[in-house]
Amino acid sequence: MIRPLFLVASLLLATPALAQTVPDQTTPAPSTPAPSTPPAPSAEDAEAAFEAKAEAFSARMEAMQGEMSAAVTAAGTDTAKRDADLDAIEARYKPDVDTFVADLQSFVATMAPTMPEAQATGMRAGIEMAIVQIRGATAQIRASVVEQSMASPAA
Repeated sequence: MIRPLFLVASLLLATPALAQTVPDQTTPAPSTPAPSTPPAPSAEDAEAAFEAKAEAFSARMEAMQGEMSAAVTAAGTDTAKRDADLDAIEARYKPDVDTFVADLQSFVATMAPTMPEAQATGMRAGIEMAIVQIRGATAQIRASVVEQSMASPAA
């Protein structure tokens, strides 16, 4: 269940749109000194950084799933306790979801200008679908954990 979210993010990474445009080699270098700001990260650096964030997010969602499973088990048949505990867990992980969505939006904003327009448009459209899925991750995990607990025979 976590894998589909990671795959959505990975699809954005694997998009052939990450192909960089090569600067025109016939244009002479500017004669003015370069500004003292560090150079912008390359597309590969941005991709690697985002991939690390996606892996960390996936790990956080797996941790949340484990916490939710433990909470459901601990609550037993007390659905009010179960729901309160799951609400608290979901609230604790919401900032992780919000941060990852912001990271994904930033990644796309960084990458889109380096792509041909058609690919950038496709990537921007894809991100909207991915964001909906990512924002729904905690609710999907919660529903799955509850469903699994109901399908499991009582101990």
